Amino acid sequence: MGRTPHDCCLTIERRMELVRVVSHNTHKKMVSCLQGHIGAEAEKRHKKLPLTALSQAMTEGGSQLGEDSLIGKMMEVCGDAENRLASELMQHELQIEKDVLDPLSQLAEVEIPNILKQRKQLAKLVLDYDSARARWLQATKSIISGTNTQALTAKADLLKEEMDEAMNKVELCKDQLAADMYSFFSKEGDYAHYFVTLLEAQADYHRKSLTVLESVLPTIQAQQGITYANML
Repeated sequence: MGRTPHDCCLTIERRMELVRVVSHNTHKKMVSCLQGHIGAEAEKRHKKLPLTALSQAMTEGGSQLGEDSLIGKMMEVCGDAENRLASELMQHELQIEKDVLDPLSQLAEVEIPNILKQRKQLAKLVLDYDSARARWLQATKSIISGTNTQALTAKADLLKEEMDEAMNKVELCKDQLAADMYSFFSKEGDYAHYFVTLLEAQADYHRKSLTVLESVLPTIQAQQGITYANML
């Protein structure tokens, strides 16, 4: 026996609820991985990063030790490098927030709940229809046993209109709900791409960070070698 449209809707509804829970939990864990303050502007986020604090400590330490100190020179160069790494991290987290966290939050906290609310609205409309139909059936029975047939018929006609209107609302809500559910199902590939975006952004961030380090290491290593040779 084949599955009915109702069964398909229930299957999609259960999938949507599961996606909502999984997306919510993933969003929460992803936010905890950020070192910056979510929602903060770029400059403020940069200032609050641990790497920025490390950079400032190194730069200040190098300045205190002076240019005659090998440690001082190394700290100043490293402090600048750490600041550049902090900038890369800040840009990376801003991108993650915009391209992954915000869409995940929208999916879990807005899009899916709105569709599930329609499911509850449909259930309410069905109850309203059942109530209207019961009143109409009772009115038609009263016509048979009543004496004022004309008045009872007029009342039944009004109740029939109410019942038909209630049924129209049920059908409209049902059609909209089915359309939204199937639209969600068809976009699952788009939702899955958020996680591809995450890995691509992480790969790009690590490449840029490595470039910063590779641009600094030869200079600092050469400087250390020259200073050490002069000390001998």
